[in-house]
Parts: sequence; structure tokens; C-alpha cells
Amino acid sequence: MNERLFDTAVQELKYKVIKELIQAYDKGLNNEIFHDIPIKIMPGPKASLRCCVYKERAILQERLKLAMGGDKDNDNVVEVIDIACDECPVDGIFVTPACRGCISHRCAEVCPKNAITIVDKHCVVDKSKCVECGKCTQACPYNAIILQKRPCVASCKANAIKVNEDKKAVIDNNKCVGCGACVYQCPFGAISDKSYILNALDILKNSKNNTEYKVYALIAPAIVAQFNYARIEQVVTGMGKLGFFQVIETALGADMTLSEEAEELCERGTLTSSCCPSFVKYVKINFPDLAKYISDTPSPMVMAGKLIKAMDPTAKVIFVGPCTSKKFEFKQEQAKDYVDCVLSFEELQAFLDARNIDVSSLEDTVLDNASYFGRIFARSGGLSEGVGELAKKHGFDAKPIAMSGLEDCRKQLLMLKVGKSPYNFFEGMACDGGCVNGALCLHHGPKSLTDVNRYGEMAKEKTVENTVKLFKLAGASDDKDKKE
Repeated sequence: MNERLFDTAVQELKYKVIKELIQAYDKGLNNEIFHDIPIKIMPGPKASLRCCVYKERAILQERLKLAMGGDKDNDNVVEVIDIACDECPVDGIFVTPACRGCISHRCAEVCPKNAITIVDKHCVVDKSKCVECGKCTQACPYNAIILQKRPCVASCKANAIKVNEDKKAVIDNNKCVGCGACVYQCPFGAISDKSYILNALDILKNSKNNTEYKVYALIAPAIVAQFNYARIEQVVTGMGKLGFFQVIETALGADMTLSEEAEELCERGTLTSSCCPSFVKYVKINFPDLAKYISDTPSPMVMAGKLIKAMDPTAKVIFVGPCTSKKFEFKQEQAKDYVDCVLSFEELQAFLDARNIDVSSLEDTVLDNASYFGRIFARSGGLSEGVGELAKKHGFDAKPIAMSGLEDCRKQLLMLKVGKSPYNFFEGMACDGGCVNGALCLHHGPKSLTDVNRYGEMAKEKTVENTVKLFKLAGASDDKDKKE
């Protein structure tokens, strides 16, 4: 694996499939790709990841289908590759060899269902009685009893993943919020996101080098922490070589979202943010009584797309970001007129490499569209910081809380629900740490937070006033397209 690019070998496989698909597109797609691409990636004869090379290739064929848009009858942007989902142990309580056969039997004493007995001086769990409450795991002085969950189930804080009778992971689309945590956490890559790379390629091709219409790329501010082998200005130059007419910072839209959400907070008194579509969906599904507090302001992606379309009505807009949730957001009513396609950072890397563009060797293209506040939206707390500052200027005493990850969101929303929260503005991010740790980032880690803060400080604009003026001049700041 190229260590400069990805955290895991699963990401590397996804990248290879997308890269090969793009190169096949350039030569003219045909059905032979389902035979040729898997063999090229897994030439054999020995298997390197699975039981045999034939299974490896069969799974790659399924990855290729997802790379081409996946199941058209499934509205979810995240799907399970059944054939790849067969290596994880069954969930439940397990007794490890660390059991010492002690005589206190605390594990059996705390079990509320009498599911634990002592056989030959060792703990034995009756799975037919066990409710997996975990009390025995806490009682054992040797930590010899563990509650084992599949990584996908453990990672899904929306409780949308179950295991069926065939021991395959199943996603409940009525509960799934599209955060993509399962995509990143599944050790076998059996859960993956759909790709819209073919749509993006068509948009760029049909523009005829931006003569029929201009194609704009909207890049999420989290991108600054991704391409660690090159400067962000070089990446922008590389995107120009891919055929984009211009690269715009989504942080420009974040400035406007910040401005409008601050005004909303002053008017409504209590508000939850609308920047993360997975958080918004989580509130609507799990806390429907709190949906009245969700901001009506569109997300930064939609705001930036709206500005571009106001200035150039024939333009096409492709968002490039770190998360799966944007892949379902751009198809929603409030976004579909302003954003035409969404790609991930993983897919952008594959796109650049498929076209043999080494961004580290390119000159810089200056990028300075947004303010400090717009750029730090990429991390948890960035929005809260900005809303607090703007609300203060309006004479409103903002008491913001940054909720990092769905577990934290749940705790704070429960407090709001029962009327015991000391806060009046709730910034919700589905990913721990914010967009810098999105499921489709190239890599994750504490350095990403440092990179985003430094990127924000580099912004020439320190306030959002000039962005607000720009939106008004372009006629993109009216309220008619706010969410219902």
C-alpha cells in the first residue's frame, strides 16, 4: 500500500477499483470490465486477502458495481456486499481462556437472567438466556468475559445495523443516517458507499472543455488535512487539469450559513445546526419532538452551490468532500438544484492518479475564497465559535455546545428534550471530531485538526461580512430555498 495515501488496505482496494474504472471510461466502457478489472487488481494465482483468488475477484466485481452507482432501487448511499460479509464472529458474550475458575463467582451472581453457570470450575454462558447486558463483563476481576460485537454494529450509533439469520450485516434504511461510520470501520470492507464518479466524468466530458457550460468544483475545507504530500494550492491546480473550470471553497458557503444561523438563533432562541445532513437526519428519526429546533438554513455545500448558480445559471457543480452523507444530501429537495454531483476525497485521489497527475510536482493556484470561520467548519466546534461571536454582535447571549459524534449528540439532545440543557445552540457533527474525520477521508488523526486550524488562520478574511455582501450582490441570499 502507498502509505502516503490511506489508513487501511480496504481504502486501497476501493481506490484501485475507482482508478481502473476511470481509465476504462476514458477508453470506452464495456462489459469486459467486470472480467478484466478484478483480474488486473487480483492477478493470482494465490489469494492475498481471502480464501481463494476467485472469491477475491467476485468481491471486486461487487465493488465495481458500487463504483458504478450501486443498486438503483436502494436509495441508501451505503450498501452491504453480502459475499464479503462472512468473516466476523457472531455477536455475544464470550468467556476467554483468562477465566481462572475463581470461587467468588461474581459473574454468576450479577447475571439478571441466570445465564451463567460454573462447570468444571469455569464460567459457561447459556446463549439462550443471555440478554447481553454486560454486567458479567464488569464483574469479572480478570476481565475474562467479553461482550463481542461486530465492528459495523459497534460503530453504528444510529442502531441501524443488525445481523440476519445468515450471519450477514443488514442495514435498516429507516434508521440509517448515512454517516458512513460502518464503511470506515468494517475490517473486511463488506460495507461500502456508492460512487457517482461516472456522473462526474459525464458532466466534465459533456461540458466540452467548459465551452458548453462551466464545471465548478466545491472543495470541503477538510481537504487541507488530506493531501499531506502536496500543498492544497497544488491540488487545486491538479483539479484544473482534470477539467474543472474553477475550484471554489465550500467554506464560502459556510460563511453564509454561519451568518444566517446566527440570525436564526437570535430570532428563535434555541437552535440546532443544519450543516451535517447525518445529524439532521438523526434528530428527525430519533428525536422528532426536537425537529422544530433544526435550523432552516441550507448547509454550506448548498449555500456555495446556490451562489455559483446565481452567478452562472448554466454551471454544473461537483462537491468534493470527506463524507457519505453529502452523497445523499445532494439528491434532496433543498440541494438538487444547486449541486449536480458529489465525490469523496478517496475518489479525487483515484481521479488524479488515473489521469497521471502528480499534484506534488505542480505549481500553486491561489485559493482564498473564505474567512477564518468558514474554514474551521471542518472541525467540531468551528460553527459554535462563529455563531457565538456573531450572536454577541446582535446582542444575544449565545450558549453554544459542540456535539462531536452521534453518541455525544444523543446525550445533549436528551438534555434538551427534558428541558435541562444549559445551552441554546447545538452544533451537531455525526463524525467524531467533525468533517476532518469523515468516513471518506484519505486518512484520519489528530494532525488533521491542527491542519484545519492553521488553514483557518491563513484566511485573509477574518469575518463573514464580505461573504454576506457577495451573496446579496449575486442574489443568492433570499429565503425562498430554505428547508421546509
